[in-house]
Amino acid sequence: MITQPTRRQTLACLAATAALPWVHPARAQSDRTVKFILPNATGSGVDAITRAAAPALAKSLGHAVVVDNQAGASGVIGLQALTKNPPDGFTLSVVSNNVVIFPSVMKSLPFNMPGDFTPIAVIGSTPMVLVVNPQKVPATNSRDFIAALKARPDSLNFGSGGTGTILHLAAEMFLDVAKVSAKHIPYKGVGPMVTDLLGGQIDFGVVALPSVQQHIKTGALRAIGMCGDKRIAAVPDIPTFVEQGLTDYVMEAWFAVIGPKGMAPADVKRIHDSVVAAFNDATVKDTMAKQGNTIAISSPEQAQRVFQSELARYAALVKKVGIEPQ
Repeated sequence: MITQPTRRQTLACLAATAALPWVHPARAQSDRTVKFILPNATGSGVDAITRAAAPALAKSLGHAVVVDNQAGASGVIGLQALTKNPPDGFTLSVVSNNVVIFPSVMKSLPFNMPGDFTPIAVIGSTPMVLVVNPQKVPATNSRDFIAALKARPDSLNFGSGGTGTILHLAAEMFLDVAKVSAKHIPYKGVGPMVTDLLGGQIDFGVVALPSVQQHIKTGALRAIGMCGDKRIAAVPDIPTFVEQGLTDYVMEAWFAVIGPKGMAPADVKRIHDSVVAAFNDATVKDTMAKQGNTIAISSPEQAQRVFQSELARYAALVKKVGIEPQ
């Protein structure tokens, strides 16, 4: 026989229940991991930046963070992978301005940029430097390097992380301003390109400073000049090309956090705030300074405008240097 609880028993049960800790429904997701799909190989500037910030991002996001490098097709593979994930804030990416160059250098893309993504924040900029293999190229400054290129047209070759990437475009812009020529060797990522540059399979390249800073320090690579408009405190002895007479040559790379299309405004704000907190972390700030990166985090609305305006700017640069869409 089933007996009904007495009023006293019911009140006692309610009192015991009230004494239990309240568990927020979101806690059920606390064991989830936030994955950053990078459309860049290990060893790229974006990779170095993301991995340096990963512990602080994990703390500010409240979830473990993993970095998943999915390089290939100049970054298209990783970006396409991002579009296939739900817009729940648990799959994100840190990208360079490669992403706004693609529409101008590729005949077809499996996504729309930026329509199939949610720009969350432009984090800042990272300096680029033109480096040579000192065993292959004896030049130590811009004047001597340009003279060597003019003396041997198309005999030197340069690498990039892929056709149409910011590193490819930066090198082509240098050649255009200096009125010289060289052969382009595209790679499936910056890491393999730097490996071959160190090995002497290619002669020079424009790369993000964090990718080659240690190699410059050891002398394995020689810096010819910084591509920005001013010297970098992290490497104060490397002059800019502007200082060396190429006043029309200024190029820099920026990096940003994006997510899949359709993210909820609340998730965008949460992630944006977490990015701000992570890049304000003392350890991360120190690492960014040592890498030469400038941190200036935009709002999501500003990021959207940057993506749109940079699409047009790079379209004009691609046309200027004559890169044919592939």
